Amino acid sequence: MQNKRFIFAPQMPPYLNFSNRKATPAVAIFFPKCSEAIVLFLNFAPLISKIMEKVTVYIDGLNFYYGLKRAKANDADWQKCYWIDFLKLFELFLGNNQVLQKVIYFTTPPNSIQKRNRQRLLLNANRLINGDRFEIVKGKFLEKTITCPQCNATYKIPEEKHTDVNISIRMMRDCARNLTDTLILVSADNDLATPLRLIKTDYPDKKLKLYFPPANFSNNMNNLMLSLKEKQAVILEKNKPKFLKSIMPDTVTKNGISYTIPPKWKI
Repeated sequence: MQNKRFIFAPQMPPYLNFSNRKATPAVAIFFPKCSEAIVLFLNFAPLISKIMEKVTVYIDGLNFYYGLKRAKANDADWQKCYWIDFLKLFELFLGNNQVLQKVIYFTTPPNSIQKRNRQRLLLNANRLINGDRFEIVKGKFLEKTITCPQCNATYKIPEEKHTDVNISIRMMRDCARNLTDTLILVSADNDLATPLRLIKTDYPDKKLKLYFPPANFSNNMNNLMLSLKEKQAVILEKNKPKFLKSIMPDTVTKNGISYTIPPKWKI
């Protein structure tokens, strides 16, 4: 201990002070016999985390996927974007002071076995390369009876359930737990207007962003964002270069596990 000296540095500069926390003096520990000084800044990591703005993305999966399919009808290149790395894509929209905490993908497994397998490959590949930063929340399909207004015949169709509710509850919970500073909702579903209003009312310091999936638009939702004093919605279809930069390799491998793009998606 005789060779070790403790030097207390001056108070942290003002830009590292925060209203809800006193800046902690840094303690520098120098070892004179070492070729380089070893400097430890106590509490520096928590301060950095406060400086960086935490961003969470909430994707309405079916809205996103069927938007890509409609975009592909006009431009075949969009099919390449079925096999997308979601974290890589949305990190391209972040500013220098932002960090992407997590992407949460809300979806319902299709009834078709072939479609379900293709979806499973996409989601598993994303989970493999992104770990806990990519989360999947599943709803389910229920049968809905429809009556023909012309002949009164009835038939059943599948209807997605729980996705809107799951997105709403998760956004509210993340705000309540202060897990994020900025919420990005990827959807054009008007049913999600209510949770956005509630978040802005109950958590006015949280920032809200709305991204319309390709080939999707909602005047009501866009006007809502402006009424909440937020920026108008981002049109993802106008950001095709970012999509193309985020396409995964045909085969994704990590820790001896591999997932390959479905043959039907490959062009």
